[in-house]
Amino acid sequence: MSFPEFITNFPGIDVPFPEDVVTTAVVKSDSGLVAFFTFHKDMELPMHAHGAQWGTVVEGEIELTIGGSTRIYRPGDSYSIPAGVEHGANIKAGAKVIDVFEEADRYALKG
Repeated sequence: MSFPEFITNFPGIDVPFPEDVVTTAVVKSDSGLVAFFTFHKDMELPMHAHGAQWGTVVEGEIELTIGGSTRIYRPGDSYSIPAGVEHGANIKAGAKVIDVFEEADRYALKG
């Protein structure tokens, strides 16, 4: 299952990973950023922290560590990461995730 074309036509964001690994589509407002991620290859997301984030797995599987606690998330599972809490993930190829960031400027839109 893919995200609908009208979603994949949203602008992408500038993430520090190549497009053959992950593609993005976003909706941005002054209040936050909603990102649709499609992972094409297995990927390790290093531990990091930023403003609050909420997400849900649409397809596939991610192993997410939030504040030292690790759990596997599958379709229908959601997670909430408080502002400033370190987190990282191992993401399986084929995963599709929707993440909502409280920071509207978390990622720059691709030109």
